[in-house]
Formats: sequence, structure tokens, C-alpha cells
Amino acid sequence: MSLPPGVPAIEAVDVSRTYQLDGVSVAALRGVSLTVDPGEYVAVIGPSGSGKSTLMHLLGGLDRPTGGRLAIGGRDVATLTAPELATLRNETIGFVFQAFHLLARTSAVDNVALPLVYRGVGARQRRERAAAMLGRVGLGHRLDHRPNQLSGGEQQRVAIARALVTEPAVLLADEPTGNLDTATGEAVLALLEELNAESGVALVMVTHDQEVAARARRRIAVRDGLIRSDTRHDRPLSAGTGRPETLDPAPSAEPRSASGSEPGHPSGGSGGAAGATGRLPRGATHPSGGAGDAADRGAGIGGTP
Repeated sequence: MSLPPGVPAIEAVDVSRTYQLDGVSVAALRGVSLTVDPGEYVAVIGPSGSGKSTLMHLLGGLDRPTGGRLAIGGRDVATLTAPELATLRNETIGFVFQAFHLLARTSAVDNVALPLVYRGVGARQRRERAAAMLGRVGLGHRLDHRPNQLSGGEQQRVAIARALVTEPAVLLADEPTGNLDTATGEAVLALLEELNAESGVALVMVTHDQEVAARARRRIAVRDGLIRSDTRHDRPLSAGTGRPETLDPAPSAEPRSASGSEPGHPSGGSGGAAGATGRLPRGATHPSGGAGDAADRGAGIGGTP
């Protein structure tokens, strides 16, 4: 989705988010202001419990702020109904998570095509676009493989392809290398950076890893629900010289584990079908264990809008 000239991809002004846990108010964010422009490469870094994952949920339209103003693609989320917010997510935001959240009994090409179902794209065109995106991330030979037939790095590339198949303005990546070994994680980061450079999609990566954050051109440090620093670095992207050899198809067996969570968020983060599309398909199983159907209506994962 291309944005009108001069419109930020994301704009947050004095945004706060408070959760009620067992009758106690927990302030996860306490007045955060930032703007992400089209094509930026931003790392949001902070320790566990700092509020960085809460911030990502808000920036992705998976939750709504308690206070302040948040605009995604120029649209104030406070003015949107739940279905409108789901449509905005589908059109504007792509999600990549530490836990890949692929549908287990579904082929790679159909996992990637899932967000296009909610766009009303026909079956043939969905498959063509999904296959082309899988080819772009080096998995053109794995179209009909299910997740359990893919390595961890390949599964993450399927998730990246799914996030980008709708041509979003923003790609949000929450600890995208957390379940991968060092070499595979390096390849995934290089791929994300290459796609950011080539397509102009804004890349916002949430991480606790200083080395991962050091690759970004802009680094935002979050602690205790506040932005402690926001610095820019004039440096070339590490993937600027082309696709690394580690993106070539190669079998591996990286371990997988569930990602962490913060107050108010479901275990394992948000994502899968709902993160990619704004809602779960009828009969699909939510990563947190619940069944999804039309009743989701794009309400999001981090809370009901």
C-alpha cells in the first residue's frame, strides 16, 4: 500500500497503554511519541517488560491506546470501527513474529496467500502472487511443503512472504530471529534489510539483542514504558550488496520455541492468521489455543479495539 506524499507510515503522540490485572492498573506505556516515515529501518530495543512489545501491538493496530493519539497510514485508530481497523491492518501492516504462526496443515503457498483471502482476491491470482513472493524470498521450490516439512529458517521466510504479499507500508518484526541459529538469523535479517531497501516498506524491528539493533539506521530504546533515546545512524544496509549465499535453499533443523509475552498480551505473542489478516479464518486454531471464526471480526490479538 503506497501512502500519500508527506503522510507518515505511523505517528504516535503521547500514547499510553494501561492494563487492569486482578484489579491493579499496570502502565505498560506512559506517554510515547514517535513518527515512522515510509522506507525507514527502525529497531525498537529494550529489556523484558520495558513496554516494547506493547508498543509493537499498538503500532500494528492489534490494540488501541488508553490515551494519546495513534495514526496508522494517516488514519486515527480511535475513529475506526473494529472491521475498519482490521481492514487497515490488512492493507497497511505486515507482521513477522518470533514464533512463526503458520497454519500447520496448510502448504507454504496457501499460508502466504491467506491475507489475500480477506482482500477478496481470486484463488488463481492469490496463488500466483503468493508463489511470486515465495520465489522472492528464495522458496520458489517449496510452494507445496507444509511447515513441518520446512526448516526454522524456511518457516520464517514463509512468514516474511506472508507479511509482504499484500504490499504493506510497514513491516513489523517482533524478535524475528529469536528461534533461529546464528547463521540462519543472519540470513533472515539480511533478507528483511534487502526487502526494506528494494521495496521501500518501512521496517520496524522489536528486539532485545543489541547486535541486531545495531544494524538499523534508527534505534529507539524503551524502558519502563518510556522512550529513553531515539538515535539515527547514517550507515549502509548490511544487505545492500545483494542476496547473501545463506538465502540459497539449504536443509537445516533449527529449534523452535514460543515467544514471550507482556501484561495484557496472549502467550506467545500475536500473529499467525490473525496477525497477517486482522482476523482468523472460520475454524482455524488461534496460536494461544482458541478457535477463531467470523466472530473475531478483526478485533486484534492484544485486546479488543
